[in-house]
Amino acid sequence: MILNKKHLWLFAILCCHAFSLSAQAADSLRITTRLDSLVEKHLPQGSEAGICVYDLTARKSLYSYRADKLSHPASTMKLLTAITALSMPDADHPFRTEVWYRGKVERDTLRGDLYVVGGFDPEFDNAALDSLSRTVARRAPFHTVNGRILGDVSLKDSLYWGSGWLWDDNPASFQPYLSPLMLAKGVLTVTAIPNEKGDTATLFCMPSSSYYKVANRTCSRTPAAGRFEVTRNWLEGGNEVTVSGNVNGARVGSINLAVSERFFMHTFVERLQRDSLWATEPGYAFGILRQDSLAHLLAAYETPLQTVLNQMMKESDNLNAEALLCRLGAQVTGHRHVSVHDGLKAMHSLIKHLGLKSDGYNLADGCGLSNYNFVSPELLVAFLRYAYSRTDIFRKLYKALPVSGMDGTLRYRMRKGSPAYRRVHAKTGSFTGINCLAGYIETTEGHLLAFAIMNQNVLSARQARAFQDRICEAIVQGQ
Repeated sequence: MILNKKHLWLFAILCCHAFSLSAQAADSLRITTRLDSLVEKHLPQGSEAGICVYDLTARKSLYSYRADKLSHPASTMKLLTAITALSMPDADHPFRTEVWYRGKVERDTLRGDLYVVGGFDPEFDNAALDSLSRTVARRAPFHTVNGRILGDVSLKDSLYWGSGWLWDDNPASFQPYLSPLMLAKGVLTVTAIPNEKGDTATLFCMPSSSYYKVANRTCSRTPAAGRFEVTRNWLEGGNEVTVSGNVNGARVGSINLAVSERFFMHTFVERLQRDSLWATEPGYAFGILRQDSLAHLLAAYETPLQTVLNQMMKESDNLNAEALLCRLGAQVTGHRHVSVHDGLKAMHSLIKHLGLKSDGYNLADGCGLSNYNFVSPELLVAFLRYAYSRTDIFRKLYKALPVSGMDGTLRYRMRKGSPAYRRVHAKTGSFTGINCLAGYIETTEGHLLAFAIMNQNVLSARQARAFQDRICEAIVQGQ
């Protein structure tokens, strides 16, 4: 048989395609062999792991090791929360705290009530409160409220902790009292500056408020005084803060305060009085604003979604995740007074949309603090794949994720000199016995991969992180 040029060209194309497929198969075999070897040799003794890697560029599964194993996600749970929230049509709406007055204004007096309506803004800080208070004082057509100053926290139910959260994590700053009205995340930050040896240190407390009391039991430049510590009478539900221990240099400690909405309202009333706006009825109370012809919006403070998302992912902020979950519930139901379950229902719906069985997982909160959360590496990767398929979601998520060796919770991992330096954009997750990592990896060949590594029953977080870093480096190099 005589082959013409057309046949030869087709034969060459087929040979090249066969060679390419063979090369891809060889690459896939090498990475599988390499990762299997890492699991065998470097998985911390006595622990377990589940791993799932998907090549988004080539649109194929790259590696799987017990990918369907149910595990505690810790803070990688925030990926599910963020991606579900970003999939909502009104995802870009800012978090908003509003001040309204309801009643009639006669001369310089409001005969009615002033309301602060909480929108669960987790980034509402001391500067924001100052700004809101001054705006209210400047815009208000009155200086006296002949009525009450009320906080409207009807956005959420009254449960201030998540299901499965550990009671003895209180009063740590990472476990705030959840509320639609939050000031500085419901956390008090104390900075101690040493004085002469043996003297008490100088304390600076932020936010400043008479809501709490501080006992200074520090001792400057005196090692015998023990470790620097900030605590409060939390078992009694009180806000009597004690600062103690040796201060031989600038020291900073933080602690949550009970209860967040009362902390907000107490301090807000103080700021209004500072700005010359007073109420005839002392203190504050709580009530629901009725928006009728007597109700008027006076001021509002907004925080962009991306600001909340960046803090939530890069610094693994639990409050931001719960705030996003609460708002998700409100967006899905269209109601106020939502519960965590309303947001979780939206997550389950997305799981079904992705073709997985939602009853095959247990979701209990939005941040990963709960011991009742059970998901799999396969589920995390499915969510990451979905986010990648939606440009509007992916851009916001990718921007917010920690970058290896650069920032967030990955700033000290896979640093300069590592093959994975700046190539991993991923969410960490850890508490006792649990250490996870999930997100995106860019290979040296320019492929983008979605991955999840879930280590369980490992008491050495250092060993778990080293194992995960080796996995990431091997994936980056494709060997």
